[in-house]
Amino acid sequence: MLSVKDIIEKEKWSLLISLMIVDKLENLCNYVALNPLFAKVVDYINNTDIYNHEVGREYICGNDVFANFDYSACKTRAEAKYETHNRMIDIQIPLSDSEMMGYIPRADLPEVYYNDDKDISFYDAEVKNLISVSKGMFVIFFPTDAHAPLISDLKDIHKVIFKVKA
Repeated sequence: MLSVKDIIEKEKWSLLISLMIVDKLENLCNYVALNPLFAKVVDYINNTDIYNHEVGREYICGNDVFANFDYSACKTRAEAKYETHNRMIDIQIPLSDSEMMGYIPRADLPEVYYNDDKDISFYDAEVKNLISVSKGMFVIFFPTDAHAPLISDLKDIHKVIFKVKA
């Protein structure tokens, strides 16, 4: 089996970018070759207590890399909506509890309104392909990935979302 590094070196990295990535947080450094700005996120995490960070936005590299720390309200699967972003990649990290996230390739969804100011589109499609992301893990969603985060029976989840310029 090829490692991420092997795939990137063989210029097959574009295969990975069309699929979201889920892994343990300690392995995030293995993905920095996918986007040079990922190294800024890894460095930030290595030098910051993300689990006790105050709520709010922190700019790491101007508008190219920033972190949104929040206690986000959870949803049921029926309430959840897929979303996509055109300009930014999400690196989502639950800081308190597990959450379920829906995933589907963006290409499998119809075209919808895109809010350019907020870099987001929402889709009215049944949320499928649920994955569980626990504390100590991360998920990377590229612009080709539609995702429906925050599916849980809990009231809210403490998490950080790193936004990285695609």
